[in-house]
Amino acid sequence: MSKVALQHALPHRFLSRLARGVARIRWRWFKNWLIALVVRKFDVNMAEAEQSDPLAFPTFNAFFTRALKPGARVPDPDPRALLMPADGKMSQAGVIRGGAIFQAKGHEFTAAQLLGDEAAAAPFADGGFANVYLSPRDYHRVHMPWTGTLRETLHVPGRLFTVAPWGVEAIPRLFARNERLVCHFDTNFGPLCVVMVGALLVSGVETVWAGEEIPAYASRPLHKDYRGKGVKLERFAEMARFNYGSTVIVLWPKGAVELAKDFTHAEPVVLGQRLGLVKAQLPL
Repeated sequence: MSKVALQHALPHRFLSRLARGVARIRWRWFKNWLIALVVRKFDVNMAEAEQSDPLAFPTFNAFFTRALKPGARVPDPDPRALLMPADGKMSQAGVIRGGAIFQAKGHEFTAAQLLGDEAAAAPFADGGFANVYLSPRDYHRVHMPWTGTLRETLHVPGRLFTVAPWGVEAIPRLFARNERLVCHFDTNFGPLCVVMVGALLVSGVETVWAGEEIPAYASRPLHKDYRGKGVKLERFAEMARFNYGSTVIVLWPKGAVELAKDFTHAEPVVLGQRLGLVKAQLPL
């Protein structure tokens, strides 16, 4: 059976629930073995972690969602800079052309499919996007690219295909098919959307405003309205985290942001680096 066929056949949610349970086991010998295995296999840099001893974490999940030392990441000093939301590798970045977002050679998906709502996608017509892949070695917290006030979220049900590079190249519309949390913010350049995309063995997505959002896995789209609740997050502030590697996608409107450069596929990126420059700011 090919890797792609296996991805379709696997019981995604069962395996991810199992991974969630394993990640929270407190047996010292087991969690130490698992943590040491991942540190060695993926060459995890513990020197930049707030707790540099990997075996000091009470569970594998605590290790995976570890904080960094103060100053380990800093935002681009230009106040006009839209920031990279996470450590990882740039999967793709560019223009949303005719409503379509480029995934990989031969594959694309629409903004409406990704956001789970045609009307919600309309403000991003001909706008821009960036798609950052977090590998198991990366820092797994996602930070705000720009100051924004949370307007609403939509938990979109779906599969949990791998988001590893080979899966992105082989599985059509992958990011628009996986379970995901769509977060809409209002900013002084217009709407900003940050999408936390789940993946196989990703045991959860958490936000700073609501705690654990995934699981539970959704059987239908789950909308939450935050208008008037004053959930405002500053540029570079932590907004969410993955309990294992996955992907975060950022969308912005046409003309709002100029990409800092032509990012290449699989180019390493760092939280806080310049993703683009905001071209026009308006009073909120």
